[in-house]
Amino acid sequence: MKFLSLYVLMLLVGGLGAAQCSADSAGLPVRSETLRIASGGQSYPAYFAAPKKEGSRPGIVLIHSFLGLEPGYRTMIDKLAAEGYVIIAPEWQTFERSPKDAVVAELIKNAVARLKSDKGVNPGLLGLTGFCAGGRYTMLFLPQMEFKAGVAFYGFPYSGGFNNESKPADFINQLQVPMLMIHGTRDEASKIADIYRYATDLDAAGKYFELKVFQGQPHGFLIEKGRLSESGPARDAFGEMATFFKRTLK
Repeated sequence: MKFLSLYVLMLLVGGLGAAQCSADSAGLPVRSETLRIASGGQSYPAYFAAPKKEGSRPGIVLIHSFLGLEPGYRTMIDKLAAEGYVIIAPEWQTFERSPKDAVVAELIKNAVARLKSDKGVNPGLLGLTGFCAGGRYTMLFLPQMEFKAGVAFYGFPYSGGFNNESKPADFINQLQVPMLMIHGTRDEASKIADIYRYATDLDAAGKYFELKVFQGQPHGFLIEKGRLSESGPARDAFGEMATFFKRTLK
């Protein structure tokens, strides 16, 4: 697809959130567990959630932020599973706080393999999403792996990461699937100017993306003190992700 869809929303009001649970009040009952993923000779814990009702559903790999798989991510994953997705979130910092990109890449590939082995997952409908460092990984690996769509929350398109390695922007020409970026204008860690620059570079290369910008929001605004934020922007950002995957993973 050779066109650009750019959405900028200015949000200043609060909203209603949701607590972590096994069944979302407006969605499907959910089953969840912590399982293990073998990768690079190590065994990583990973949070897994899926609708209880049987069916062939899209799968999503979720990559948490530099602060780890906080409780708020589990709440978010349960809510996303209640929307009809099977999600796996590997704890990529289990053995190193700042692993090499190749270590994380292998772990993501093994998470994909675990999703594909689940009888409730449609192996042709896989998505990737990530937050902070996980947003960078989404930008970096979406062009290089077999996902059908991706959502990058407050990522770092021009950063080489912890170990000064590849920059996501270096792989723009390889991107073949739609990507949604979600960012706040008050993000001090990843400046909004870099996101606008990245959007311009994507557009120049004819790559399809969508951008949702939240005025006044800081870095990591979906998680507050380890919990899923109840703010209006956070609630809306979650809805944007769910809606985007509904449109693209089909």
